[in-house]
Amino acid sequence: MAADLGLSPPPQKEEKRMKRIRFTPLFFRRVHKWVGLVLGIQFLLWSLSGAMMAFVDMEDVRAQPPVFSHPIVAEGLLDPDQLGLGKLAGSIRLHMSDGRPIYEIAENGVVRLLDGRSGDAIVVDEALIRQRAGLIDGAPVRSVSLLDAANLEAREFDGPMWRVDFNDAENTSAYFSADTGQFLVARGDGWRLWDFFWMLHNMDYMNRTSFNHPLIIAVAFGVLFLSGTGFYLLFKSFNRRDFKWLKRTSPMKSKPPLTSAG
Repeated sequence: MAADLGLSPPPQKEEKRMKRIRFTPLFFRRVHKWVGLVLGIQFLLWSLSGAMMAFVDMEDVRAQPPVFSHPIVAEGLLDPDQLGLGKLAGSIRLHMSDGRPIYEIAENGVVRLLDGRSGDAIVVDEALIRQRAGLIDGAPVRSVSLLDAANLEAREFDGPMWRVDFNDAENTSAYFSADTGQFLVARGDGWRLWDFFWMLHNMDYMNRTSFNHPLIIAVAFGVLFLSGTGFYLLFKSFNRRDFKWLKRTSPMKSKPPLTSAG
């Protein structure tokens, strides 16, 4: 009857009440143990990845196919005023490529290529990329693909680009700008191996760019927490009985000498 009137809660509801977290030394010891395990595993990954990065041959990491530069041939070159460009909002650049002078025109964020002799527009297509790829690597071309955006191998560049895969010992991939056809960078298996361990080392599993990202900041706070709880548990794990051996025992009192009677 009392339970029906709401005078006292049922026993089952009493058992289901949320227990309050008690910040006791046992609680901190358990959290300290698991945080230490996670950080210990990460420390092993740091050590292993750093050692492997040191063992990878840096010549393979920095290896780039040669890029040939040619002097500009002025014979038959059209003056920029003859191209009918009008008032340019950007810039104009002249360079040699494929044995011909090419005007690279940046206007309102759009890049165009014009033949320096005829003024005809140059389209950066697969045929042009294959021709330029043959100038920087003597290996046969395995495949050519157009990327809408940079992948992890060419992450320091922006915009769409062409990827050319070569059939060589390093499985080299060269990247060219989709706007200008300019060679950007080349990556091989040596660089890919180094980049994998670099990812493990800086814990940037998405972008692989730097050490400044939320995950490693969280690990830094975990190390701070581990240090604080360890310092706290240092005082909670000892008592006076553990240091009894440090106390000096008092010297034994000397007994008075025995005297003979009479």
